[in-house]
Amino acid sequence: MAASKIPSSVGLISLGCAKNRVDSEILLGELARRGHTITPDMEGAGTVIVNTCAFIDDAKRESIEAILEVAARKGKGVGKLLVAGCMVNRFGEELQRDIPEIDGFISLDSLLEVDSIVSLGGAAPPPSPSHMVFDHTAPRMLTTRGYAYLKVAEGCNNPCTFCAIPLWRGRFRSRTIDSLVNEARQLEAQGIGELCLIAQDTTRYGEDLDYGKHGLTRLAEALLAATGFKWIRFLYAYPTTLDEALLKLMGREERLVSYVDMPLQHSHPEMLKAMRRGGSPERYTRLLERARELAPDIFLRTTFIVGFPGETEEHFEHLLEFVKRSRFDHLGAFVYSPEPGTPAAELADPVPAGVARRRHRRLLAAQKPIALARRKALVGRSFDVLVEGVSPETEHLLEGRHYGMAPEIDGRLLINDGSAPAGTFARVEITDAFASDLVGRIVGPVDTPGVEIAASVA
Repeated sequence: MAASKIPSSVGLISLGCAKNRVDSEILLGELARRGHTITPDMEGAGTVIVNTCAFIDDAKRESIEAILEVAARKGKGVGKLLVAGCMVNRFGEELQRDIPEIDGFISLDSLLEVDSIVSLGGAAPPPSPSHMVFDHTAPRMLTTRGYAYLKVAEGCNNPCTFCAIPLWRGRFRSRTIDSLVNEARQLEAQGIGELCLIAQDTTRYGEDLDYGKHGLTRLAEALLAATGFKWIRFLYAYPTTLDEALLKLMGREERLVSYVDMPLQHSHPEMLKAMRRGGSPERYTRLLERARELAPDIFLRTTFIVGFPGETEEHFEHLLEFVKRSRFDHLGAFVYSPEPGTPAAELADPVPAGVARRRHRRLLAAQKPIALARRKALVGRSFDVLVEGVSPETEHLLEGRHYGMAPEIDGRLLINDGSAPAGTFARVEITDAFASDLVGRIVGPVDTPGVEIAASVA
């Protein structure tokens, strides 16, 4: 398609995970490079793009609701509606058939064609997995403050029976270390203090490039040597590919923050076998113990699925006991939802929805006192904190995170005494703790320049 000749105003709604956020930033970067105006005001947008998520039923429902909301505003402030992302590759033909208000589609492989699609529209591509890997030359408009995501790979090779992501994201494809170091330097030049390495299976990084099983360790070492980020963290570790050498590096290098997000999904061996996770409760326990041994100040996060087909009360009680023993700092949970095209969707013995929801509530209730105790243990300690800005709840509070809190998922550190520039680091003493959030006061100066935003006790 030919490039558009008349730039327009474009708004974007980004849904889903951090990997989707990077895709959205590439879309915005390409639009800005082509002269389009990016606007947060959807009512005045010539074009609105909805970047969708297709992970689970709730995510798909949220995406459809967003599309329909924009569709209802066409001709009432919104000119053109485009749909991008995972649902395009997964359900493009259905979207084209069922929602005729959509003017065009942007697949995962056509992000850099957005300028032409804004101008001309585009038909939904046939359902197919993505194959592209964007490198450091792809433009990005950051939508985060103080931190940024670095997508180190695309796709996934893991055989998890419940997950459809490989059906549209494709096989695992790593970027080169040189490309990632180049992009990291670009992000650092924009004032970013925290770099978050992400992929569908971050700990498998580099296997397809013959970097061996230590690929992520090699990348972390290269980034530590070539950049000055205060924090470098990696997210979404797969338990069977987490490299002990990486944990040792984490224990030695303060800038590689002692934090691991490792979705385990279940603990009972029969459930793990049915999910094709390749682990065992004994292996997981040894791994958690080893992580705490090699990086004593580590914070551990995990995710579990309840209600998987065939899960009995015995299986679930095993999971509850595993959670109580393991004492994770952060824990997320999903109720299983069958995904078309996955092996699990064909399994017999589904768990009734009501039972699954009750197990979900019981799991989170079991974790709550553990999370509270682990946060209470932080009271009186001081941490370097990334200050992210004024709390949306009140102008009298700032929000931030210490290294044991990943962006968007691990609660907030509310600062009720002191001031600091948004997007910079300050020394904060923890003064109170709750199951999800912390409270603290600034006790030391920030170490980077910025625009001061005040916080005070009302």
